[in-house]
Amino acid sequence: MRLSVHHVSRYHFDTPVRRLVQTHRLTPSDCASQRVLSWEVFSEGAVKGAVYRDGAGDLIETISVKGPVTELVVEVRGEVDTTDLFGVLRDYRETVPPGTYLRGSHTTDADADLRALSAEALEGLEEETALNRAHALARAVSGAIAYSPGLTEPATTAAEALALGKGVCQDHTHALISVANAADIPARYVTGYLHSTSDGEAHEASHAWAELYVPGLGWVGFDAANECCPDDRYIRLGSGFDAQDAAPIRGVLAGGVEETLEVSVAVKSQTQSQHQQQ
Repeated sequence: MRLSVHHVSRYHFDTPVRRLVQTHRLTPSDCASQRVLSWEVFSEGAVKGAVYRDGAGDLIETISVKGPVTELVVEVRGEVDTTDLFGVLRDYRETVPPGTYLRGSHTTDADADLRALSAEALEGLEEETALNRAHALARAVSGAIAYSPGLTEPATTAAEALALGKGVCQDHTHALISVANAADIPARYVTGYLHSTSDGEAHEASHAWAELYVPGLGWVGFDAANECCPDDRYIRLGSGFDAQDAAPIRGVLAGGVEETLEVSVAVKSQTQSQHQQQ
């Protein structure tokens, strides 16, 4: 599937900022399931700095803006050709060993309830394949946390989301990482884009899901919020230990100011775009 993306992040500052530095994880990398046809990240007035690929294989770019500035707009436009590989990540350039992702974080640390959910999901599956066990954990999280926007916050932990029983893709992803780690399965947080379908099954164009490490297959994606594995509707941007670590944009401001953020994301298929132009 050929997907086009238009992603705009608009930052407003209550007082002029003297200097702004951001790190962007906004450019997808080529792999077996996606091929970047065109891609551009633009910020007016910004000076581009270092560009490098981190140990997880993700492309990182830094920018800086000299003030005074009261608004910054980061605009992403691009096209990607995607292939459905049933969630399996292949031909990705990374050097970090999978065991690194057993570390977890404050957001994904398992409490007693998350450990119990992990154990219950895997009960009786000792002889099953590693892939089937991973699917069982994803199903358990989907069943335990109902998709319901507006009830959790960016700082909500996996334990808090499970106790609430409701959340968004970020909460499903944190919880899945937690129950996987509780079962000694490496897991990580993935950010990207999702092409919303006409029947409303896809919740957000800017999306998150988990990858669990399955011996013999490598990293396999599981989208517990949508109860599926990533397919050709998905574009993978990058990964990390949790939502904060994998954030597409991270920044540092010079000057104690308050910021507000407006985000718009549109993901369209080539077929959809052609239909709209007729």
